[in-house]
Amino acid sequence: MSTATGGPSGSLNQGPALFSAAAERNKHDILATLRRVIPAAGHALEIASGTGQHVAWFAAHLPQWTWQPTDPQPEALDSVAATIAQLGLSNVRPALQLDVMQGDWLQHQSVEPGHAKAFDLIYCANMLHIAPWAACAALMQGSARHLAPGGRLVTYGPYLEREVVTSEGNLAFDQSLRARDAAWGIRQREDVAQQAARAGLTLAARHAMPANNLMLVWARAGDQGGQTAANN
Repeated sequence: MSTATGGPSGSLNQGPALFSAAAERNKHDILATLRRVIPAAGHALEIASGTGQHVAWFAAHLPQWTWQPTDPQPEALDSVAATIAQLGLSNVRPALQLDVMQGDWLQHQSVEPGHAKAFDLIYCANMLHIAPWAACAALMQGSARHLAPGGRLVTYGPYLEREVVTSEGNLAFDQSLRARDAAWGIRQREDVAQQAARAGLTLAARHAMPANNLMLVWARAGDQGGQTAANN
């Protein structure tokens, strides 16, 4: 939910804890769909945590999971810390500064005893359209390095699709993004899948979400056991 080069997108500054109305609206539906595609327990890495509202909501409702939030922006890290502290969540680790464009995401990060640098879930919401296109390849390559066996990368946000009519709202949103930054814009799902394939990942499931968004579930090629593909 943060840009690769800017601060959390669409957030309001309410002190250390930032607030995103969009994150507040979509967190319920995202959690409901996540429950369908992940096991009962595991270790999760969140990319571009932004305000911290998603990771806080997921951690509160999936207590058997441990969560590692990350973001490239210091103000987002402060917001995550404030949000987690307010809720007293014990299954969220301290947020780490991480930019997907850096080489080895966790190479210079200290890891607590008992915590590996491989994750059962890597979750990234609303980043690809507010980051340079190169961030897509970086996300896929980094995820391929850090997914545990059987792990899943879940991306959420708006996408263009070649055989699906784009909503007027997404067309206008895409134009506004490109006007703001020529390197931004809603990504073509098929182009994202091509970058995933280059990293050894394949689309395991596609879930239609409210407000013309998609949740896409990515797995290593040949490693889709236990995952029910969806196209709804």
